[in-house]
Amino acid sequence: MERPSPLLEVHGLTKRFGGVEALIDVDFAVGGHEVVALVGDNAAGKSTLARVLSGVVSPDAGRILFEGEPVVLSSAQQALRLGIATVFQETALCENLDVASNIFLGRERFTGGLLDEDEMEFLARDYLDRLGSRIPDVRVPLHRLTAGQRQCVAVARTLVTEPRLVILDEPTASMSISQTAEVLVHIERLRDMGLGVVYISHNLVDVHAVADRIEVLRHGRNNGSFDAYESTTEEVIAAITGASRIPLRR
Repeated sequence: MERPSPLLEVHGLTKRFGGVEALIDVDFAVGGHEVVALVGDNAAGKSTLARVLSGVVSPDAGRILFEGEPVVLSSAQQALRLGIATVFQETALCENLDVASNIFLGRERFTGGLLDEDEMEFLARDYLDRLGSRIPDVRVPLHRLTAGQRQCVAVARTLVTEPRLVILDEPTASMSISQTAEVLVHIERLRDMGLGVVYISHNLVDVHAVADRIEVLRHGRNNGSFDAYESTTEEVIAAITGASRIPLRR
């Protein structure tokens, strides 16, 4: 399968926290219309890489290119302006607000100085439909939704900024099989929109179900790159555990 042109590229990325090396000379890339799964054991560096790419954490060394141009991601707002949106495992949603209000939280729409609830409802419904959501009413309070539906609201929030790249950090953690299936549909829909998707997960079954490519981190270093359609779970596990280091299969 031909790999899309890189939307985002990382070369030699390194990040230290005191004496701990969280990322060491990491290379990474993701193209538009591509889902790249980032996998590895606990403390492999996955979430640190996500935080660097989202502008939350600054790297100590390395280069980041977005659409072929060198960039410095000094803040989350700068990453958003470039077109990089992130949904962290701890989604920042408000239980007491409805779906539409959560999607536009902090980015409300106004007309004539007044809150334009009709436009926000219309756009919220559009975002949810594009993701294949089963949420029937954008005015339902968040606390009445399932975990899978809440994750959909979190993903829909990213569409408000019209991103080019979406990073999802463990979006299916602690979900049932049916709720996980909903989230995987949302990931596929993001790819269908032409976006690049970085999907961080421990579940290799889910990874093989939705990813185009699998990148393995081990102790903060690259330890394998796989075509998700051709690789086996055993090969990926071998790279995660350090039993082997296997390059991308073409």
